[in-house]
Amino acid sequence: MPKILVFYYSRTGRTERMASAVAEGAKATDNVEVALEYHIQAEDLSAFDAILVGAPTYHHEMPMGIKKLFEDAAEKQVNLKGKTGAAFGSYGWSGEAPKLVIEVMKYKFEMQVREPPILARDEPTASVLKTCQDLGKRISEILIRGA
Repeated sequence: MPKILVFYYSRTGRTERMASAVAEGAKATDNVEVALEYHIQAEDLSAFDAILVGAPTYHHEMPMGIKKLFEDAAEKQVNLKGKTGAAFGSYGWSGEAPKLVIEVMKYKFEMQVREPPILARDEPTASVLKTCQDLGKRISEILIRGA
């Protein structure tokens, strides 16, 4: 059974709402295991077929916890090559973090990423949350089909 990790950081609850919507969408497909996590160890990443990261933008950067997770995964040589990845997140004025996450997934870990990231300026709207659900469902369906 394919396993999807929805990993996020959220200080205001905005990216957390997006992560919940992504997980809800992913769970809509049968025969997929979905984990919604605020904290995970780098070595545990390899147990998942897809890694979807919720990264809000703070001061033009991704949160330190997410950056540290990727640094630890690189240091421990966690193999994520070919796994499915995607990113989403809220922001106040710039929105770089999800784009940075995608770059790391794509170029450092050689993951198959779904682009572009989903961005929400300030509070995620109903439309953005629906897009998040659609992302989760689409990733589940891809994993079930084996694409």
